Amino acid sequence: MNIFKSIMILAAAFLVVFIEAAVSLPHRWLGAQIDVLPVLMVYAALNTDIVTVSLLAVLGGVWFDSLSANPLGISILPLFAVGFPMWWLRDLLLRELSFAQLVLGAGASAAVPVLAVLLLLTGGYEPLLGWGSLWQWIVMTAGGALATPIIFSLFDWFNHALGYQPVKESSFRPDREILRDKKSK
Repeated sequence: MNIFKSIMILAAAFLVVFIEAAVSLPHRWLGAQIDVLPVLMVYAALNTDIVTVSLLAVLGGVWFDSLSANPLGISILPLFAVGFPMWWLRDLLLRELSFAQLVLGAGASAAVPVLAVLLLLTGGYEPLLGWGSLWQWIVMTAGGALATPIIFSLFDWFNHALGYQPVKESSFRPDREILRDKKSK
């Protein structure tokens, strides 16, 4: 387990949730707020272990719900429902390709709000749904899809710049000298 990646992902989730709540500029321009937590869940599911995926689902969901109108804890299950299958099948997914990242980000960004609305309706809450909700869902899906390759390249750059990179050693030492004499011919 790479603890640096886990700490980096959880810190990014905390900052992203705070920035989404504090900055309303994209919401004013587009009419919808772009949610980056599903994108972080895609990155965590494809690059870390199940503990980090679970921590991101729980902590990210609680942080998101504490700063939104959602009941506390309602976002945990949708985030985990998106992250766990990706973690389970991560060896089969083409995580290095930008197009695959785009598709996975779009799927996660589309599934999390739908699952959250289904949980709200199942729990007896009455969310405000209308034709404007469809526009918000489309903007969230497209924004998450476009943000996924950016998040992947940003985290890969951070991991390369700040993380521990193992040294690849060969079987030949550079200080070893090979002595050859004339008798060996």
